[in-house]
Amino acid sequence: MKELFGSPGKASGLLLRTGQFFFAGASVGAMASAAGFSISTAFCYLIASMGLQALWSLGLACLDIHALRLKRRLQTPILLSLLAVGDWVTSILSLGAASSSAGVMILFVVDSDLCKRDRKLECNMFGISIALAFISWFLLAISSYVMMWMLASVD
Repeated sequence: MKELFGSPGKASGLLLRTGQFFFAGASVGAMASAAGFSISTAFCYLIASMGLQALWSLGLACLDIHALRLKRRLQTPILLSLLAVGDWVTSILSLGAASSSAGVMILFVVDSDLCKRDRKLECNMFGISIALAFISWFLLAISSYVMMWMLASVD
């Protein structure tokens, strides 16, 4: 089986999972701290999706730490298929949440000028949260891609 960047049980995999957790958690924190985020269900969905991604990434980071400490190999076919399915599901949910939130922001800023009219809305925080969500999704997409390649090359 090939050793790829971001493989489970490797330092690069731990780095990817830590980045996913950090950016997803930062996205949740930024959105939840912004006044008026509950005005849009897309923003609430972003919080839920990034929360799920943060939990998934934290769990897999802990698994990577455990494998690195014990020098265990985490590349069994059953585990790889579980990780691949989990990564793809959370990746699709995260991309959907980030994209729908970005669409709502375009509506607020460009189409309706709601951010200019209602000063109580913290539109800058919404934008920061959405950008962090896309970064987190990008890191998860890398992990998903690696898992699919590893699953395809299982002995």
